[in-house]
Amino acid sequence: MTMGTTESLAYFLPELALSVAILAVIFVDLALTGRADRRASEWPGIVALAGAGVALVLTLGLRPLVRGLLDDPMQAWLFNRMIVLDAFSVFFKVLLGLALLAAVWMSMSSKEVRGQPNEGEYYALLLSSGLAMFLMASAGTLLMAYLSLEFVSLTSYVLTGFLRHNRRSGEAALKYLIYGGVASGAMIYGMSWVFGLTGAMDYAGIARGVAALDPGSRGALFLAFVLVLAGFGYKIASVPFHMWAPDVYTGAPIPVTAFLAVGSKAAGFAMLLRFFHFGVGHEGAAPAAAAMPLPQLASIICVATMTLGNLAALSQTNMKRLLAYSSIAHAGYALLGFVVFADQGVQALLFYLVVYYVMNLGAFWVVMLIANATGREDLDGYRGLAWRGGAAPALALGVFLFSLAGLPPLAGFIGKVYVFAAGMQAKLYVLVVIAGLNSVISLYYYARVAVKMFLEFPTADDPAMRFTPSELGAVGVLSLATLVLGVNFNWLLRWVEVAGRVFTG
Repeated sequence: MTMGTTESLAYFLPELALSVAILAVIFVDLALTGRADRRASEWPGIVALAGAGVALVLTLGLRPLVRGLLDDPMQAWLFNRMIVLDAFSVFFKVLLGLALLAAVWMSMSSKEVRGQPNEGEYYALLLSSGLAMFLMASAGTLLMAYLSLEFVSLTSYVLTGFLRHNRRSGEAALKYLIYGGVASGAMIYGMSWVFGLTGAMDYAGIARGVAALDPGSRGALFLAFVLVLAGFGYKIASVPFHMWAPDVYTGAPIPVTAFLAVGSKAAGFAMLLRFFHFGVGHEGAAPAAAAMPLPQLASIICVATMTLGNLAALSQTNMKRLLAYSSIAHAGYALLGFVVFADQGVQALLFYLVVYYVMNLGAFWVVMLIANATGREDLDGYRGLAWRGGAAPALALGVFLFSLAGLPPLAGFIGKVYVFAAGMQAKLYVLVVIAGLNSVISLYYYARVAVKMFLEFPTADDPAMRFTPSELGAVGVLSLATLVLGVNFNWLLRWVEVAGRVFTG
């Protein structure tokens, strides 16, 4: 079902709400510039939080609209086929809306962001990045996919370098810009080849073009797909497009790091699934796509990503950098669902992304609380944390880290079981064994943090800390969610099954 511009606006309300919120933050910031009142400086953050909340509520309101609008579970096309509305895009918009809401909330509590002279600009850029991720999740053509990904990248470069007088932040932004520019150039070059070979910009047209392509041109098409994969791989931080992640995660403000680790990765996977499962592997294109070694290439990337991420994390002494390599490894686990290239794989990947959101965001939130209290991000700053007033954040971080390691009965265990089960069903036994071994390796560096917090005692140089209930509120909610999702997850399975049905019919 294709809609014109006017008809499409009724289903574009979350994006419109974010656009209005961006303008509101800018105007509020301009109106309050120069005022010495500390409360005045909090208003841009309050407006941004309200805007992100409204966008999330409106996105949740799209779910019944999707059910009422679509008899066919595939999609409705908005703005003359530029944007696609379906259960898959709504799923990712809800996840991205939650990530944006959490990032704004974190920013309002972060000492790195709070009180900065360009704080209003920061919130406007953060909302802009969230808006771009919404567009990534629902992009229906190559043009919209490229524009939305570039929109995210440009705002992310600036957010990474937000701490203008911090050399580490500036270096991270520069590296991010260079790596992003190379990946973007490769991707758009590949997209131009795809368009030239198939004669289509929308994914359904690409699928038909791939199916009709003569065998002699499939080598060129495969090369084009590899170049496109470079852009998507850069967004999800998969090997060999991961080089930016450790430095950017370390140099960016912690709320930005958390948003990139959760939101940017989710949006990247949304585009990856949409293009390769719907555009390349859908219906008549499947036999032609099967003739190319895409699954083999994806398998190699999957193994390299999880292995490099875990091995590199073993020697890290900075918590943000450790979580950066952990994030790379988890992209590898999620890619196992992509390699399956079937409905079970898609659903397992979606389930894993939700679980990853909860536990990874919680870990970064604790890192921010410790950085606020001590000004330190290194592992030694966590020494004896449980014995110097930080028992609650230490327990929460332990829950998040052991969930990331995949220990039962936590949510991360269920997420990995679901992904590994999809791999077993697809007879990818070698990949599943490698993923299992990587999970064992990861336990070492996660446990190393727990040992620092609980089994080592503080020295005279380690200050006592106090945390208010308001600071610990979000951490408590995420900890509880990590525990509850480990034992009560059937509702989430039903949700991802509906979202994944877009590809399977």
